[in-house]
Amino acid sequence: MAATISREEVKVKVARGDDFILVETQSEKKYQHAHLPSAVNLPPDRVREMAPEVLPDKNADLVVYCGSPK
Repeated sequence: MAATISREEVKVKVARGDDFILVETQSEKKYQHAHLPSAVNLPPDRVREMAPEVLPDKNADLVVYCGSPK
C-alpha cells in the first residue's frame, strides 16, 4: 500500500533510525550532483532494469522521493 508522507515525517524516520530504504527517482546526473543522505538512486527510465538489484527485498519499507522534472 502506498501513502504520501511529508518531508518532516521522513526527517523523523531518519532521526529515529527507522529501517527503510530511501529511493530517489532522479536522473543519474542529478543524483550525482546532489542527493539525500543514504538514498539509493532509481532513475525513472531504468526502473525495470535496476529495481531487482537496487531493491532486492520485496518486503522492505520504501520511501520514494520524486523530484521536480526541472
